[in-house]
Amino acid sequence: MNIRSLTRGDGVVIGAAVLLFIASFLDLYSIDGAPDSADIPSLWDSGPVVLSIVLAGIIGAALVVVARGLPEPRKIAGLDLGQFGVGFTVFAAWSALGNIFDPTGGFDGEGGFSDDIGAGTGLILALVATLVMAAAAIATPLVPALKGALLPAARPAAAPQPYGAQPPGGYGYPGAGAQQGSFGGQPQPGQPGQQPFPGQPAASAPAGDFSPFWFAVPVPRPLFPEDGSPTPIAELAPGTWYLAVEQRGASLIAQTQDGRRGVLQDTSGIQRG
Repeated sequence: MNIRSLTRGDGVVIGAAVLLFIASFLDLYSIDGAPDSADIPSLWDSGPVVLSIVLAGIIGAALVVVARGLPEPRKIAGLDLGQFGVGFTVFAAWSALGNIFDPTGGFDGEGGFSDDIGAGTGLILALVATLVMAAAAIATPLVPALKGALLPAARPAAAPQPYGAQPPGGYGYPGAGAQQGSFGGQPQPGQPGQQPFPGQPAASAPAGDFSPFWFAVPVPRPLFPEDGSPTPIAELAPGTWYLAVEQRGASLIAQTQDGRRGVLQDTSGIQRG
């Protein structure tokens, strides 16, 4: 799981889950005129509240975050793991809203009904947390501000080379500095001759008009097959460096760290190493 692929929206979901966990230890309901020493149960003392609000919300948040951090989407019964998580968060928010209006089911615990019982601090905070959680889970793929990377891309040191023992500057790896060529430009004078990427033919990087380089994407972006198929073969995640081995018009031929090659159609805002 790559935590650098998490977005700002995922950070909001995580924060809301923490708030929900804290709220679960607070009062389930309040009683008008009750002394401060009164023993008021917490959310954990109500089975329906624990199952439908606390556990549903925390499980939903975990599924959303885990689905975002996985290199490839995982599906259950034809639905993405993240979609299950969104469903759990919406269910938790709906349940919290219902319990706000009637925290004890209209029963006062003494054989009658009471109008003096209202929602406690824990239940109110749980409603706020689940509403924020559900809203962030739904809006993250739609709102550009929430799609941004939660953690900045880490720039690896120049000495360790993740793609094997390549001579410095040969692929413009992060930290190569002045030895890199510009995007789609000419190699710098004195740069070593370009070598084919391990396992790829030398023709994959045209000599003279393109210099392979490392890059990171600002938001998750799909990598499509070179044969033009519309089904992505991978998703490039923010915070991870990928190697651009060829340029085709406005697109790049990129290679992932596990050796898969594909077409990155959206190159806007990429960060060069």
